[in-house]
Parts: sequence; C-alpha cells; structure tokens
Amino acid sequence: MSKEGGSGGAYLVAFVLGALTGAAFALLWAPAAGEETRRRLGEKAREGKERVGEAARSISAAIERGREAYRQTGQKENT
Repeated sequence: MSKEGGSGGAYLVAFVLGALTGAAFALLWAPAAGEETRRRLGEKAREGKERVGEAARSISAAIERGREAYRQTGQKENT
C-alpha cells in the first residue's frame, strides 16, 4: 500500500480504462479503413525497399571508386 492509503489496484484500473478509452478514440478517429491503411503501409514498405537498394548500390559504387583510387595511388608510388 502507498502512504496515501490507496491501493495499487485503483491505479491499475485507471490505467486499463485509460488504455481502452484511447483505443476506442483511435478506432473512431482513424483516418482510413484497415484495407486502405494496409495498402499505404505496403506502398511505403516497397518505397523503403527501393531506397535501401539504391543506397546499397551507391555505397558499393563509392567503395569500388575508393578501391580504384587506392590502386592507382599504389601504382604511382611504385613507379
């Protein structure tokens, strides 16, 4: 028990009621239906996948350019 004489159960009940109220408002005020939301999430996931692929290709190209510059530098020093 706390110093104020209240029980932990009252806090738990208040938390659960708050969570349920928040969930109800979220469902009532959701901007799109579930199917629309899933479609948007799928589109964003595909866009993210494309961006990651582009970034990976860009990084690979930069690494290859760095390797080539290193090789050229090494060849100049050896001549």
